[in-house]
Order: sequence, then C-alpha cells, then structure tokens
Amino acid sequence: MKLARTIDRLNEAIAHAVGWALLAAVIICTGNALMRYSLNISSNAWLEIQWYLFSAMFLLASAYTLKRDEHVRIDVITSRFSRRTQVWIDLLGLVLFLLPIALLILYYGTPYALLSLQSGEMSPNAGGLIVWPAKLLVPLGFLLLVLQTLAEIIKRIAFLAGRIDDSSFTRAAHSPQEEIAAIKAANQLD
Repeated sequence: MKLARTIDRLNEAIAHAVGWALLAAVIICTGNALMRYSLNISSNAWLEIQWYLFSAMFLLASAYTLKRDEHVRIDVITSRFSRRTQVWIDLLGLVLFLLPIALLILYYGTPYALLSLQSGEMSPNAGGLIVWPAKLLVPLGFLLLVLQTLAEIIKRIAFLAGRIDDSSFTRAAHSPQEEIAAIKAANQLD
C-alpha cells in the first residue's frame, strides 16, 4: 500500500501541475486569435504549442483520471453486481487489458520519442517548433499510466484481502439530488 500511495501522490502532483497547461493553452489560443484577426499576424509555432499543451494535459493527467476513477465505465452493467464482484471485474480489466496495452504503447513509444530527440526533429511547418518534446509525452504519459495501473491493482488486491475499504479507489459519487442542489446553488451566485 505504501507503493500505491506514493504513486497516487506522484500522479496527483503531476496532474495539478499540468492543470496550468489549460490556462496557458487558453491564453495562447486567445492571444493567437486576437493577433490573427486584428493584426493579421500568426505563426505555426503558436498553433503547435497549443496542441503540445493539449497533449501534455491529456497524456500526463490520464493516470490521475484513473486514480480518481473518472474514466469511462459501463456502470449500467456492473452496478448490478456486488461490490466484491465489481472489484474483481476492475482487477481483471486492469490486468488483462489496461496494463498490457499501456506497456505495449510504452514499449513502442519510447524508441519513437528517443529517435525524435536524437535527431532534433523539427516541425515540417514553416515557423514550427521542435517535435521531440511532444513525442516524449507519449512514453512519459504511458509510464505514469502503467504506474497508476499497478497502484490500482495493489489497492484492489488489498480490498479483496480485507486490508482496506474501497474508499481509496472509488469515486466520491454524489446522488442526483446533491448534484441538482449544487447546480441550483451555483446558479444563485449569478
């Protein structure tokens, strides 16, 4: 469990840091649009940095999404089973599907990114950026996903062994009534 908690903290810290990439992307996108439409000035570098930032957000925060149990699920089917059966389904999905695919992408993505780094690959677009930082995001993101998958496997095995409850890997779900009340309260702030 200590290893799982360490991986959880690592992915939380990275996701919170990467969250600032959204603000940067919005500022860059807005600035680029204003420059393009008001002064007719633009650069491919501004467009490329936006997709670099989007890639960073998506790839580096996907492990955090797994940690928070916010990924796409088929709760309509699994909600009919006992909590223990649901955890077994999660465990099998993690071990048989997510872990092998993430390891495969990590395996093939690493040489792809390293080759780009070694060659100093540049964008083929005029005024474009270096490409290797974006390509390095692929193995880094999948390394974080592999680590978080291992943490989730550890937590589910600990639950099945009776060592922990499911609060360490279950989304803090709100009832529909709580969500409606939160929406009403947010609307009253306007």
